[in-house]
Amino acid sequence: MSNCNSIRLSAAIALLFVTTAAPAQSQNDPVVAENSTAKITRTEFEAEIQRIPSDLRGDMLASNKRVGDLLAQMLLRKSLANQAKSEKLDAIPVNAARVTNEAERVLAQLRVMQVEEAASAAFDAKRAANVARAREIYLADRERYRVPEEISASHILFDTKKHSNEEARKLAADARARIVAGADFNVVAKELSQDPSARENGGSLGWFPREKMDAAFSRGAFALKQTGDISEPVQSSFGWHIIRLEGRHPSRIKPFDEVQDEIVASLRKTYVDQQRDIILYAIRNDPATAINDPEVKNLLDRLSAPPAAEQAAKRDAPTPAKASN
Repeated sequence: MSNCNSIRLSAAIALLFVTTAAPAQSQNDPVVAENSTAKITRTEFEAEIQRIPSDLRGDMLASNKRVGDLLAQMLLRKSLANQAKSEKLDAIPVNAARVTNEAERVLAQLRVMQVEEAASAAFDAKRAANVARAREIYLADRERYRVPEEISASHILFDTKKHSNEEARKLAADARARIVAGADFNVVAKELSQDPSARENGGSLGWFPREKMDAAFSRGAFALKQTGDISEPVQSSFGWHIIRLEGRHPSRIKPFDEVQDEIVASLRKTYVDQQRDIILYAIRNDPATAINDPEVKNLLDRLSAPPAAEQAAKRDAPTPAKASN
C-alpha cells in the first residue's frame, strides 16, 4: 500500500469511530474510501463491519491490511453495481425482483434481531425474578450440576506401534523398577516416554475425568489411591503405560453461585427463542396464506424445460433412417 493510501486508510479508520449526536446525513457521513466511480461512506463501512462475527471483529479492525482489503472489496462491489445500474440491468424485471429479494432478506434479519434484542432487554429487566427461577431449577435437580471425580496424573508411554506388545510391556516394567528404586519419574518420562509431549511436560496429563481418557488407562489411573502411587504396567489402545497419581478431586455438586449465570443464560435463551418463535409462528400460520398452484406449476415446467436452442437441435437432428440414406 502506498504512503498516500496508508494516510487515507488511517484517516478513514479514524473517521469511522468519530461519534456525532446528530443523525447521519450526507454532511456528517464522510467518505472513507473512493475511486473514480464509487464512494464508501462511514455508515456503509460500519454496516459492513457489523456483518463480521463479533469474536473476529477485534482482530480484523486491528489489522490495517485487513481493513484495507475490506475497503477494496467494497469499492470493487460498488463499482460493479454502479456499472450494472448504468447498463440498466436492474430494470430487467427478474433482476429487479432479485434485488428486492436480497433487500427483503436483510430486512427480515433485522426484524428478527430487533425482536431478539427487545426480548433480551425485557428478560434482563427482571433480574430478581430470573435469579429466583434459576434457584428453583437448581434445587429441583442438583444432581444435574454434579462434577465427576477428577484426578491429576503423569504417565510414561511405550508405543506398541514401535515395539512388539511384549517388548513394550517389558520396557514399562523396567521403567517402573527404576522409579521405584528412586529415579525421578518426570526425568525418566522425558528420557523414555514415547508420548511426544513428555519432552516438554515430563509426562504430566493435568486434571481429567474418567471419561476423557482411554477406558483401560482410566481404570488403571483411577485405581491408584494415594498421591505419588505408581501403577503396574497398564495396557491401553496406545501401548503400555506407567502412571503416577498426582492428585484427586472427588465428585461434587457445584454450589448455586457457581452455576447461577449458566442457568440464567439458559433461561434467557429459552425466553428469547419463544418470543421470536411467536412472531414467526403467526406469519407461518397466517390464515390468509395462499399458493397459486397452477401458476407455480407453469413456472416450474418452464424453468425445467430444455432451452429452445436445445429443443430445436433435437428436432432438426437426423434420424437413423435419414442418416443411412
